[in-house]
Amino acid sequence: MGFKVAVVGATGNVGREMLDILAERAFPADEVVPLASRRSIGQEVSYGDKTLKVKDLATYDFSDVDICLMSAGGDVAREWAPKIGAQGVVVIDNSSAFRYDADVPLIVPEVNADAVAGFTKRNIIANPNCSTAQLVVALKPLHDAAGIKRVVVSTYQSVSGAGKEGMDELFDQTRAIFSAGEVKSNKFTKRIAFNLIPHIDVFMEDGFTKEEWKMTAETKKILDPKIKLTATCVRVPVFIGHSEAVNIEFEKPITADEARDILRSAPGCLVVDKREPGGYMTPHEAAGEDATYISRIREDGTVENGLAMWIVSDNLRKGAALNAVQIAECLANRKLITAKKKAA
Repeated sequence: MGFKVAVVGATGNVGREMLDILAERAFPADEVVPLASRRSIGQEVSYGDKTLKVKDLATYDFSDVDICLMSAGGDVAREWAPKIGAQGVVVIDNSSAFRYDADVPLIVPEVNADAVAGFTKRNIIANPNCSTAQLVVALKPLHDAAGIKRVVVSTYQSVSGAGKEGMDELFDQTRAIFSAGEVKSNKFTKRIAFNLIPHIDVFMEDGFTKEEWKMTAETKKILDPKIKLTATCVRVPVFIGHSEAVNIEFEKPITADEARDILRSAPGCLVVDKREPGGYMTPHEAAGEDATYISRIREDGTVENGLAMWIVSDNLRKGAALNAVQIAECLANRKLITAKKKAA
């Protein structure tokens, strides 16, 4: 018997990706139900070769649902995830609402799959921030080999991380610039077209933004609380795909060649690292792909046991939808959940 899966936020960028990935990876689902707010009732979304009609989250009966993939924002998650979980449904939430809750596992399957068993405390599993997910996939095998002390990361995050409104704003501003029209900024604090904005999420008292804090807190929870990390998060005029320039200081010596070999055999990683023009990955090439790509691996002579590298991934997939589906696969493969018996 297959599972019944609900997808909350099915009309958004990530929700649509969740539906696509469930179909692509042939997740063992007998039924998939797209859910959203009342204003989206009846809207059609694709699931493989099927077209599904969106239903109302507020009135839906979850009693026979096994897994709920949720990508509808923190406020919706805080209201609905506990209610859905109380009905025996495992909720895999993409928002930040439960990431820092000690009773909710924060999971990247390539990194800390064993921690998924902790879902039983609240029937909720959290997906990490998109920029954190790709980072820890690359850090994990290197940490196992040489012990990471400190990470300095600068992100180059695409506008899709800000949702459909972010993508629309980049498109509209670009078109306005080329047609000598008025450039309007609504979603972002400054113009994003042909520009960079060193500001994602709200500013905190110490001068860091919440996005930068998230990367620090989540890396510690997922990988190792002893790792020191500092981040600068920047929004860039790219539609899909987050990039990161990363400097790592290790406890033990590790060469660039050793790191390259380790990453080549690590789950979820693909090394594209030729020291020649074009011998590296860009967000454009990573869009639509599942892997976390690592390029520009080199030794950092400014610190003892240091490496520098470039990490690129599709933020809508590994940074959100794919990771959520992989968590569901982990639950199923480890037989941590079983499908509810359907009424005759």
